[in-house]
Amino acid sequence: MPNGLKGAAGVVCGLVFAALMSAPPARAQQPEPEPAQTAAAQPQASSPDAGHPASPNLASVQQDEGQRGSRIFGIMPNKLTVEGAKKIAPISAGEKFKLVAESAFDPYEFGIVGFLAGIGQATNDTPSWGQGLRGYGIRYGTDFADQAIGNFMVGAVFPTVLHQDPRYFQSGKGGFWRRAGYAASRVVITRGNSGAREFNISELAGSGVAGVISNTYHPSSDRTVSETGQTWATQIGVDAIGFELKEFWPDIRRKLFKRSR
Repeated sequence: MPNGLKGAAGVVCGLVFAALMSAPPARAQQPEPEPAQTAAAQPQASSPDAGHPASPNLASVQQDEGQRGSRIFGIMPNKLTVEGAKKIAPISAGEKFKLVAESAFDPYEFGIVGFLAGIGQATNDTPSWGQGLRGYGIRYGTDFADQAIGNFMVGAVFPTVLHQDPRYFQSGKGGFWRRAGYAASRVVITRGNSGAREFNISELAGSGVAGVISNTYHPSSDRTVSETGQTWATQIGVDAIGFELKEFWPDIRRKLFKRSR
């Protein structure tokens, strides 16, 4: 798993770097002006007989709470990213598990795990698993378990227990290096449910626990402190690359697809 993740991380890092360097200079996001409304066009409160209270302006709510991140490059799930939020309401434990599950079992995940298992097969990672269909199946199953357990530990279990918010809140302010530094710092800094900045125990401890759990179904030869530390560091490195991609994806999207959302 660590070797496969390293190879994938290298490929992703190269693509991200190339895309970021070609992206236009970042600008602070400005709220979109709302169209003027006449008194006649304003939503009217329903009468008591109607039984339906007036609904809030949906566009205004979305502008305040930000937009959920679109799929990166149209394929990578990005449900735990919020773009341009002004008012940030905490999410419940159920919502944390739901968002992580939607990403963990997204079709993209099945494809990327197949790719990682293919790398492991080609390099004969963990030789005791052998080759052929059986060897590939074992690698696929263990890689998928590693990915899913890591995602749930970092994005749902620990954030629920510690009352931390697993979402990535895009900065969108300042120049390239300032934003890159902000994204990198999210590995050790996160937002609590209260809105305060907190040490990101969910990321660091969650990745560590996921690595320990991974040892239970990997060969005994891989159950070493060194191997576990390598898995932990690789997971954090991959997440750090992901934070950079989440921060700059709106800029890349505007450049590639000529649209703001």
